[in-house]
This record gives sequence, C-alpha cells and structure tokens, in this order.
Amino acid sequence: MEIAFVTGGSGPAILLLHGYPQNRFMWSRVAPLLARDFTVVCADLRGYGDSAKPPAGPDCEAYSFRAMARDQVLLMERLGHSRFMVAGHDRGGRVGHRMVRDWPDRIAAFAALDLVPTWRMYHSITRDLARTYWQWYFLPQPAPHPERMIGADPDYYFEHCLGSNGGTTLDAFDPAVLAEYRRCWNNPAMIHASCNDYRAGIGIDLQHDEDDQGKILQCPVLALWAGQGIMQTLFDIGAEWRSVADNVTTGTIAGGHFFLDHQPEASAEALATFFARNIQSADMDG
Repeated sequence: MEIAFVTGGSGPAILLLHGYPQNRFMWSRVAPLLARDFTVVCADLRGYGDSAKPPAGPDCEAYSFRAMARDQVLLMERLGHSRFMVAGHDRGGRVGHRMVRDWPDRIAAFAALDLVPTWRMYHSITRDLARTYWQWYFLPQPAPHPERMIGADPDYYFEHCLGSNGGTTLDAFDPAVLAEYRRCWNNPAMIHASCNDYRAGIGIDLQHDEDDQGKILQCPVLALWAGQGIMQTLFDIGAEWRSVADNVTTGTIAGGHFFLDHQPEASAEALATFFARNIQSADMDG
C-alpha cells in the first residue's frame, strides 16, 4: 500500500494524521514547530491526498479504520519507529483511536483532536447532531449517488465543508495549503474513496467498536477540541474520552473545527506540552 508522507525533525517520533476532507498539508504550519523537539511524520490516510486508493472490498473493509491504522503502523515501522506517539484530527483521530486499540504496544500517547469516539457519534443521534454532521449520513449512501453529486462541483462542496463547522471562512486558510486540498479533492478517485471511508464508518467500524466495548485505553490521551466548534456543543468531550481511557488530559483551542489550520502556534504548543510530558514514561528513545 503506497502511503504518501513527509518527515522532518529529530527526537521522539510523532505521527500526525489529517481529517476529512484534507490531507497531510493541513500540518504545514504545525509540523515545523513540533519538529524543533520531535521527529514528525505527516501522512495521507489511505484514500486521501496522494496515498493509494484501493478497491473497497466487502463491507468497504479496505477503508475501515483498522485497515487505515495498519497502513500507518507499517509506515512508522519502515521508518524505524517501533513505538511512537500519534495525533489525529477528525477522521485521523478515529484512525488513531483504532491504532491505540489494535496496537497498544506501539502507541506511547494519543491526541484526539476535536472528536469523540465513533461509537458515541452513532449512538447519540439527536436532531442537532444529524443537522450539523449531515455528511455522516450523506456520504455512506450507495455509490454512485454521493460521488456524482459531489463530483458535479467538488470545490463548492468541499469548501462548504471547510466553512460549515465553526464559522470559518476560506480566507483563514493558507492559500498554498488550500490549493493542495483542491488539487486532491478534485480527483474522482479521492471522492469515491472518502465516501467509502464513511461507508465503512457506519458499518464495519461500528462492528469493531462493539467488540471493544468496555475495554479501556492504557496510553495517555489528550482530548483537545475547538472552543467555538460544533462538537463541544453536542458532547461533553472530556467525559466521553474519560469513559474509554484512564489517563485523559483535556484542553481547548480558540476557533472552529479546523483550528490546526488557523491556530498553528497554540495547537503546536498544546501538542508539544502533552507529548513532552509523556516521553519519559513511554519507554521511547529521544
């Protein structure tokens, strides 16, 4: 499986995973700050950016969080990082959550950025959640319905996604990064793959989550969310993560869902503080 990535810096390793509808370029302003003290790896999830976009297979298993997590663990292993820390935003955070469950010996610490566990999203449906997280119910519809609708005007659709969670305007995004988002999301294969991601999310991923009910995450967890985002109006985010993990640190960053694009300094500081605090107890090489 070909996984696109960039890496830099030195020190303990951190894997940074993007969310929907972005790619590794979302870390362009955060990664250099973290690279002062850490080895940083920014990777595209399977199906996104410049990574491979394989056939979905039965139950869209190829786009399950388990399959995506395996890609990233193998990538880090190939880069020489047998144990590392991971930060994931949005879908990347869901991949990170699955990674901690399936490979607990590999993950020293996990930062979940503006999300609650997937199982809770689908088992806490309210009118407000359905209205604001509508793509969770639109994208899983059978192919090619969402693909054709998105493909009619990808820029309009995806730019709406960027601006709809927390009142963000496109002017708040770095123009060069926004150009990379547009380049990738205008690829029909990425549109199809991202729909398969959500098809897996409402199916096989929930089966995997059901199997893990009652199991507690052993590594330290940072739950960091957008202070003006939608997620914090729908859930007690800290409490949700404390229900699945013993060691949880919480925090907020000003702005909407895409705060990593808009608040890189504050985001990097929060991540660096959390990861630095957990290096010594994580049995990692510096």
